Formats: sequence, structure tokens, C-alpha cells
Amino acid sequence: MRTLTRTLVSATAVAGILIGSLAGASSGFAATEVAAKPTTEPAASAEAVSPLAVDNHGLSTGEARNVQCWLMDNWGYPGPLNGQLGTESWKAIQRFLQADWGYPGPIDGVPGVGTDRALLAFLAADYGYPGPFDGVWGPRATVSFKRFAAWCAASC
Repeated sequence: MRTLTRTLVSATAVAGILIGSLAGASSGFAATEVAAKPTTEPAASAEAVSPLAVDNHGLSTGEARNVQCWLMDNWGYPGPLNGQLGTESWKAIQRFLQADWGYPGPIDGVPGVGTDRALLAFLAADYGYPGPFDGVWGPRATVSFKRFAAWCAASC
């Protein structure tokens, strides 16, 4: 009886492996066929993959709106005046920093280390940021950025 049980279990296992292999093979062939078809359309548009994150660098919505008013008046920010420093706001900030504060990076709307380093230099010159200039945003940078935002209120 024990031998018969082992034989049945072994036969069932072999049958399961064979059925699983055949099912996997048919799926593999179908996937290969679909992947082989050429496509001429992109998977997503450039707008769909552009950065959309908001980074106010510690500013309130009202303070960020003040900065946006100044950017709109001086650096080609297209709007809206919503108090959310998103991609278009940061592009305008980068244009300003590139023109006047040595920002060497791309105008991509992403506030990275290079953007922050140039912004910190600007804030040190006019709004009391004491350093360091390592491109790392901290509480002292936020205080200086808030001073700048208060000055920008005259643009709104």
C-alpha cells in the first residue's frame, strides 16, 4: 500500500509540473508575440512625466504666493498664483539664479543641491542667511527665505 501511495503522489507531482510548464510556455509565447509588434506612439507624453511636486522650502502658502508674484513680475513665471512652489515656480527661480547668482544647472524646475546652493548665496547677500553654502536646506535658510518672501509681498 505504501508503494502505491508513493507512486500516486509521484505521478500527481509529475503531472502538475507538466501542466504548469505547458501553461507557462503558452503565456511566454503570447508575451513574445505581443512584444514583437512595433509601436510608434510613446508610452506617456512629456507633460505626464514632468515633475509635479510642490516644494515651498518652508514657506507658508501666503509667503510662497508673494514669491510667485515677484517671479511673475520679473522672471517669466506664467502662474497660477496659488502659493505652491511647483515646477514652473522653480523654473523661474532658476532663471533668476542663473542670471544673477551663478546657478550652473539646467532650468528644469527641480530644486536640487545646485539650485539651493545658489539660492543660499542670494539669501546670504540680502536676507541674512549666515551659511553654510553646502546646498542643504535647513531652518536658518527657511528664516531667510521667509524674509525674502515678506519683501516680495510688495509685488502682489
